[in-house]
Parts: sequence; C-alpha cells; structure tokens
Amino acid sequence: MNRELREFRRLERLCLEQAALSNMDLTRSGLLKVADDCRIAAEAIEAQTPRGGFASAVQALKLALIPTRIPGRHRH
Repeated sequence: MNRELREFRRLERLCLEQAALSNMDLTRSGLLKVADDCRIAAEAIEAQTPRGGFASAVQALKLALIPTRIPGRHRH
C-alpha cells in the first residue's frame, strides 16, 4: 500500500468521524461528500498499476471531484 493511498484512506476515516460528531447538517453533509471523494480516489489508486504513485493520486482525486462541481454563474 503506498503513501498516497494510505493518506486518502486516513482522510476518509477522519471525515467520517468528524461527520458523526457534527451537529450541523451542512457541515455533516460536506464532510460525508469529502469522505466519499477520498474513497473514490483511493479506489482509483488501488485499480491502477503501482507506477507514478503521486501523480496517479492527484489525477484520481481530480477525476473524483469533476462530476461534483456545481456550475458557476456566467458573468456578462
């Protein structure tokens, strides 16, 4: 298990723990979303070959976050 994978798993656990302790719905839902993104990134790393570990982790996180972005308003 490489360092990046361990870090994503650690962040996932931390977010889940903090979400369980949170008494604010918005905070809890945000933490759960970040935990889910970390899980997706970790799974993507696990599915890849061991080469290019850090770059792969960054790419996996980018891919995990892209579909969750909310389109901004266009300025005219």
